[in-house]
Amino acid sequence: MEKILEKYNQAGRDSLIPILQEVQDNDGFLAEESLVRIGKHLKLPVSKIYGVATFYNQFRFQPKGKYHVQVCRGTACHVLGSATVMQQLEKTLKIKNDETSRDGKFSLEVVACIGACGLAPVIAINGEFHAKVNSESIKEIIKSLK
Repeated sequence: MEKILEKYNQAGRDSLIPILQEVQDNDGFLAEESLVRIGKHLKLPVSKIYGVATFYNQFRFQPKGKYHVQVCRGTACHVLGSATVMQQLEKTLKIKNDETSRDGKFSLEVVACIGACGLAPVIAINGEFHAKVNSESIKEIIKSLK
């Protein structure tokens, strides 16, 4: 954290997003302590920093799981059943969107579009695509990772 903040020694409010991005890249997420430290450095209230961070989808407040599951909700995936896929993942993993399982093994994230419309509905686990998924295939995929 200190090395990142040193790069922004005379920084102001305009450096907030780049600092948040670097901290998240370094730590994997934005911890409460990080937000407090950034606030002190930039002389901004933590509530302002939190407000900015929650406005943008790119910021996370929990670490990703060992297996980070992304569910595409783009048009093709939506039409072909990604809502059902999401429900099955939530049921199987016992977590909701933007949550991480208690054991730290799985995290779940809805994304607007993965860019693999021909594979719809599609999920990505740590960047590896799984095509034409359904409730049954989801169970098998998760079972293989456990």
